[in-house]
Amino acid sequence: MDLSAISPAALIAALIAASTPILLAAIGELVVEKAGVLNLGVEGMMITGAIFGFATTVETGSPWMGLLAAMVGGAILSLIFAVLTQYFLSNQVATGLALTLFGLGFSALIGQSYTGIKPPTFPHLNIAALNDIPFWGRAFFSHDYLVYLSILLVFAVWYYLKFTRSGLILRAVGENHDAAHAIGYNVTRIRLLAVMFGGACAGLGGAYLSLIQVPQWTQGMTAGAGWIALALVVFASWKPWRVVLGAYIFGGVSILQLNLQAVGVNIPVAYLSMAPYIVTIVVLVIMSGDRTSAPASLGRVFHASN
Repeated sequence: MDLSAISPAALIAALIAASTPILLAAIGELVVEKAGVLNLGVEGMMITGAIFGFATTVETGSPWMGLLAAMVGGAILSLIFAVLTQYFLSNQVATGLALTLFGLGFSALIGQSYTGIKPPTFPHLNIAALNDIPFWGRAFFSHDYLVYLSILLVFAVWYYLKFTRSGLILRAVGENHDAAHAIGYNVTRIRLLAVMFGGACAGLGGAYLSLIQVPQWTQGMTAGAGWIALALVVFASWKPWRVVLGAYIFGGVSILQLNLQAVGVNIPVAYLSMAPYIVTIVVLVIMSGDRTSAPASLGRVFHASN
């Protein structure tokens, strides 16, 4: 076992890349839950975005078109959830679980003809003055554009929720939908848009897996990433910047266990593979007492006639 074989700069770079799909899905789900909706279909939306993005990229030759298709695919799937829960008032937990099962099955059906195909390479940030900086260049300035977009998205969500009027309205809907409705806000429409935004972010996270992180199409390739994203929203106490911390903790443990396997550390592989999920569970248990930041109307059914 030679731990010196692990490059710190490469480790950090891999950590950031591994965290990005979870971060994208989690920040979208945070907005959804801030609006008072609990969507457990993140896994289904991610895998749908993964195959939509992959198939579109292969067919068009444009990774950017693939990302757009992934966002549209995730948003459409989330729209089904929104219509069922906000207009037909179906149970949000059961509908979200059904959405995940549908997404997994639907993606497997579409993806049958795309197994083993290599998609076009996604462009990376290439600024020589930054890339050539010792350690920092390799660790922070050699990533694809979507890594930096994910950080900008977190900043945009934080700013939107904290400093804009529409963000205040969305939070008000999540805290007390009856009061928001009483003063004239369209609760159903606000939640519909929030759910579609969350679906688009989840689809984008799925496309990151199939186009950049792997890159290939494999049935069930999200492998629980959507559930981790859901857990991170709770870990973050519904605060955007803490979502970044949670995503990077999970990504860091995931990459570290892979590197430890590579250098032959004397720990059974099964235990190392379990490590990221064990850490996530431990963190959630520690944070479970902090429910003060949870939107008060989260998961509650809204009746416009009230």
